[in-house]
Amino acid sequence: MIQLKRILIIEDDKSIGELERDYLEIEGFSVEIALTGDEGLTKALLDDIDLVLLDLMLPGVNGFQICKAIRLEKDIPILMVSAKKEDIDKIRGLGLGADDYIVKPFSPSELVARVKAHLARYERLIGKEVQTDSGIAIRGLRIDKASRRVFVNNHEVIFTTKEFDLLTFLALHPNHVFKKDELFERLWGYDSLGEISTVTVHIRKIREKIETDPSNPQYIETVWGAGYRFKE
Repeated sequence: MIQLKRILIIEDDKSIGELERDYLEIEGFSVEIALTGDEGLTKALLDDIDLVLLDLMLPGVNGFQICKAIRLEKDIPILMVSAKKEDIDKIRGLGLGADDYIVKPFSPSELVARVKAHLARYERLIGKEVQTDSGIAIRGLRIDKASRRVFVNNHEVIFTTKEFDLLTFLALHPNHVFKKDELFERLWGYDSLGEISTVTVHIRKIREKIETDPSNPQYIETVWGAGYRFKE
């Protein structure tokens, strides 16, 4: 029997949540709705959820807090949904570990497409890692691809899904300069104006976790006017 993918919608506007649920259920997903931040966080942490659609402005615990709490416990796609268009909110959400940021209003078909894309990409990444137990070790940095764990000088450092994927991708292609839009397309899978900045956010977060001095990086360096390069 095929197990349906379970989507959790955390949305305080019941009509919007039900509309999102209806379109996702038509596409064959199993969908639950939580109308408060507290309820949503509990479900996200305790239930077997495959993807979270997370509204930013919620009563009680807000979307930023929920995203951060989920990321400490689970490695699943998180799509933030908000009417707030400011770049600072996008950057903050993506920096906390969200995989995408969708601005209201949006078409139901766009929502469904993004949900499918993130689930498919997550499954491909997990599938690839299950097939190999190889790792990468460079100057005190060790990336265990099989278990998706990162160690710096033998101390484990916790990474979000996209942080791990970005670090691993760069480390697998040492000394190659990648443009920001190229990294965005390869790892997020599609272009979206105003969201390329998420690459910069993720690079900064990775440096904070692996570099002794993030302002003078020894692993991921910025090639001004060109992009980023992992130094072998």
